[in-house]
Amino acid sequence: MRTLVKALLVLFISCSFAQELPPIIKYTPKTYNAGNQNWMISQSDDAYMYVANNQGLLEFNGAQWKLYKSPNETIMRSVKVIGNRVYTGCYMNFGYWERNAAGTLEYTSLSDVLQVDMKEDEQFWQIIQLDKWVLFQSLDRIYTYHTEDNSLKVINATNTITKLYKIQDELLFQVLGEGLYSIENGEKVLVTNDAILQNSRVVGIFPKNNQKIIITRDSGWFTLDKNELTALQLPYHADTTQKSIYTSMQLADGSFVLGTIAKGIFLISPEGTLRYHIDQEKGLSDNTALSLFEDVEGNLWVGLDDGINCINTKEPFKYYADQTGRLGTIYASIIHEDYVYLGTNQGLFYKSVNSTNDFEFIAGTKGQVWCLRIIDGELFCGHDTGTFLIKGNTQKQIGTIQGTWDIKKIPGVNNKIIQGNYDGLYILSRQNDTWQLDYKLKGFDISSKHFEWATPTKILVNHEYKGVYELTLDENYQEVVSFTKNTDIEKSANTSLVTFDGNIYQANKNGIFNYDIASGSFQKNAALSAIFENDAYTSGKLVVDDVGYLWAFTNNYINYVTKEKINGDFKIQRIAIPQSLRNEMKGYENISHIKGKTYLLGTSNGYITIDLGEIASKKYEIHINSVSNRTLTGAERQIALQAEDQEFNANENYLAFSYSIPAYNKYEVAEYSYQLEGLYNKWSDWSTQSQISYENLPHGSYKFKVKARINNEVTENTATYSFTINHPWYLSNVAIAIYAILTILLFAAINSFYKRYYKKQRERLLEKKTRELALKELEAQKEIVELKNTQLNSDIEAKNRELAIATMNMIKKNETLNNIKQELQKQKTEQQDVKPVIRLIDKNINNAEDWKFFEEAFNHADKDFFKKVKELHPQLTANDLRLCAYLRLNLSSKEIAPLLNISVRSVEIKRYRLRKKISLAREINLNDYFLNL
Repeated sequence: MRTLVKALLVLFISCSFAQELPPIIKYTPKTYNAGNQNWMISQSDDAYMYVANNQGLLEFNGAQWKLYKSPNETIMRSVKVIGNRVYTGCYMNFGYWERNAAGTLEYTSLSDVLQVDMKEDEQFWQIIQLDKWVLFQSLDRIYTYHTEDNSLKVINATNTITKLYKIQDELLFQVLGEGLYSIENGEKVLVTNDAILQNSRVVGIFPKNNQKIIITRDSGWFTLDKNELTALQLPYHADTTQKSIYTSMQLADGSFVLGTIAKGIFLISPEGTLRYHIDQEKGLSDNTALSLFEDVEGNLWVGLDDGINCINTKEPFKYYADQTGRLGTIYASIIHEDYVYLGTNQGLFYKSVNSTNDFEFIAGTKGQVWCLRIIDGELFCGHDTGTFLIKGNTQKQIGTIQGTWDIKKIPGVNNKIIQGNYDGLYILSRQNDTWQLDYKLKGFDISSKHFEWATPTKILVNHEYKGVYELTLDENYQEVVSFTKNTDIEKSANTSLVTFDGNIYQANKNGIFNYDIASGSFQKNAALSAIFENDAYTSGKLVVDDVGYLWAFTNNYINYVTKEKINGDFKIQRIAIPQSLRNEMKGYENISHIKGKTYLLGTSNGYITIDLGEIASKKYEIHINSVSNRTLTGAERQIALQAEDQEFNANENYLAFSYSIPAYNKYEVAEYSYQLEGLYNKWSDWSTQSQISYENLPHGSYKFKVKARINNEVTENTATYSFTINHPWYLSNVAIAIYAILTILLFAAINSFYKRYYKKQRERLLEKKTRELALKELEAQKEIVELKNTQLNSDIEAKNRELAIATMNMIKKNETLNNIKQELQKQKTEQQDVKPVIRLIDKNINNAEDWKFFEEAFNHADKDFFKKVKELHPQLTANDLRLCAYLRLNLSSKEIAPLLNISVRSVEIKRYRLRKKISLAREINLNDYFLNL
C-alpha cells in the first residue's frame, strides 16, 4: 500500500510539474505594507479589492494598496463589501466602513453603537449577506443585523461554529459535536447530526442540483440529499488523498478550488478531475491558503499565510515554469509529429503534445540549440556542435562543423539544403536517403546567423555587428562569386533578417526595412516600422510562423502582423506582455505555432502559451481615487472628490492626484496619460505612474483629466476634476480696489507734488532771477564801492602823501630851525641880540598848530588808530599817543627827535618808557607792534 501511495504521489508530482499554469501575480507584505496573513477577501462594485489582514483592512484599486488600521488594533478576520459599505469583523468588534467625500474610508462600529454584550475573546470570522440582513459569525455566535431598522439578533451555539455558508437563499453552519444547522425565522434548526458532520470540520458546502456537496478538512467529499450523507469519490481522488484542506470555494464555471494548509491550492473541474495544483514550488508565494475569492473577471485571489496572490485563471496565457533550471533558456520550439520540442542552452527536450509529463532530454544533444527547422517533413536541429536530424526521441548527427545557426532549402533544388554557421555557409546533401554535410561555399567566411534568398543565386546575410552582405553564388552552389556590404542599413545589436509575404525584411533600432531586388537597396517600411515607433525598441528579432504571421518584440508588447483581407494592408496587433515578464533572451526571441490559435513563447525559465482566440478587449473605467492638497508649510489634507469646482487659497497651490483602473492581470500593463487644462494643453506621454502632483500652481481655473489604456485599448471614460486656485490676498478684489484707490491717491499725490514742485521751481527761478538781479545790483554797488574805495584809497594815499610830506616838512623845518638855532647859539657870545631869534625858532619848533595839523591828517589816514590805542592802553598820555603815531608811521628815533624837539637819546628813553607802559615783551619790536595794531 505504501508503495502504491508513493507511486501515485510521484505520478501526481510529475503531472503537476509538467502542467502549464495560469499567470500568478504576487503581492508580498512589503508590496502592500501590512501583515503577512490574509483571512478573507471581497470586491466592491467598482472592482476594488478588500482584504482582511493581520493589521487591518487592505484596499487595492489596481495601482496602489492602502491600509486602514483595525479599530482596536487587532487582527481583522473578515470582510464583505455590500453596496457602499465595507463590513469587517475583528477581535471583540464588528462594523462597517463608508467612504467620505475625500474618498477615504471611515469606520462605524456596530458593536459599539448597538452596545453588544459579547462573550470573552470573541472574534468574527465570516460575514454573509441575505436580503437586508448582514450576518456576523464568530466561533460562539451568529449576529444578524438588519440594515434598515438597525436591529440586532443573536443566535447562540453551545459548541464551536466552524463557518457560516450561504447556499442560494439558505443559511447553513456547522457546530462541532452537534452537526449541521440552518437558520429559519431567526432561529437555528438542526439539518443533520450525522457523525461525520459532528466530528469532521466542514470547509465547504456547495449546491448540486437538489443536493449539496460538503467538503471536509480531512475526511473527504460528501453529498447531502435531504438528511442523508453519502461519500463522494471524484476522479482526482485516484491521484491524491487530499487532506488538511483549510478553505474551499466554487468558481463561476462550476470548478472547485481547495486551499490547503501545507500544499497550496488545487483546482478541480466540475467533473472532479484535477486541472492543476499550484504550490510554492510552482509559483505560489506560500503553501498555506487562508482564503479564496473569485473576482468579476474570473481571477482567483488567494489570501496566504505570507502574502496575497492573484491567479489569472481566465487569461489566454499559461506558463510552464522550469523551477529546477533543468531546461535552461529556450531558444527554439516546434511541433512535429505530435511531439513538442524545446531547443535550449542545455540541449534538445521533447514530450508528447497531449502529455502532462515532464519534458525529456534527447540523448546526444547536450549543449546549445540554435534552431529547429522542418524541411520536407524532416526535423533538423541546428546545434553548437553541428547539425542533427531528429526523429521522435532520437537524433542523428549529420554535420560536425560547429555552430549551425540556421538551415533553409535551396530554391528549386532537391536533395540539397544550405545552413549558416559560425564561419560561413555550408551545403548538406541527401544521398541514398541519408543527409550529410557535403562542403562549404568558398569565398565567404563571415558568421551567417540570419540569411535569406533574394534570387536563386543571390543570398542576403545579416551580421548584427557588421551589417548586411549581398552574396552572389555560382549556378552549382559551389562558391560565393562575389559579395558586397549593403550601405543602406546601419548596424545595431539584435538585428535579424526574414522573408515575409514574399519580401525580405531587416529589423533594427531605426525601423523595419524591406529589400528591393531590382535596385538592390533597402527601404524603410513605414507601416511595419510603427511597431518600434509606438513602443521602445528592445530587439530586432523577427519571426515568421508556419501560419504566415510576422512576430516582433518590443519593450511592452509582443506584436504580430497579419494581412487585411480586403485591401491587403498590414494589420499590427499587440499582446500586452512586457519584456520584464517575458524574460526571454534578447536577440533570440522565439515563438512557434502549436495548434489552432495557440502559440508557444520561449523564455529564460520555461515558456508561455498564448491563445490568440481567447484574447479579447476589456472595458475599464478609470477613477480618480484621491486628491490631496498641501500648503507651503507642509500640512496635507484630503480633498472632496465630488466637488463641482473646488476652490483653494493661493498658498494651497500644491495638488496631488491618485488614479487607477481596477485591472488585475499579470500580462496586461496599465498606462496612464493626463492633462491639466489651464496650464498644459497637451496630453502627457503614456506612463505606468498612477499618480501625479503639481507644485506652485499659479492662480486660475483648472481641469485635471486622466485616461488609461491596456493592451492599446483606451478606457471609455476620462476622469476629470475641476478646481480653482484663488488669487493671492494681494490680488483679491478688495486688494485691487485698494490698489485702485491708492493709485488714484498716488496720482493725486504725484500731481500735487508736481504742482508744488513746479511752483517751487518757478519760485526758485524767480528767486534765482531776483538773486541774480540783486547780485548784479550788488556787483554794481560793489563796483561803486570799489570805485569809492579806490577813490578813498587814492584820497588816503593822497592824505598819506600829504601827511608824509607834512611830516617830512615838519622834520625838515625842525631840523633847519635846529640847525639855525645851533648856529645862532655858536654866535651867542659874539652877538647878544640873537636871543629873540632863538626864541622864535623854539616857538616854531614846538608849534601846536603843526601838531594839530598832523593829528588831523593822521586821523584822516588812520582814523581808528588812536581809538584802538586808547582802548588797549588808557594810561597813555597825549605825548605818548604822539610818539605812538610817529611809531605807526614807522619813523626812526632820529626822525622822531626833531618832531619832538628832543635828542635821539631822549627819544630812545621815551620809547623805553612807552614799552614799559604798554607791557610789551622784549622780543616784540615796538614799531611792528603799532604797525600791526
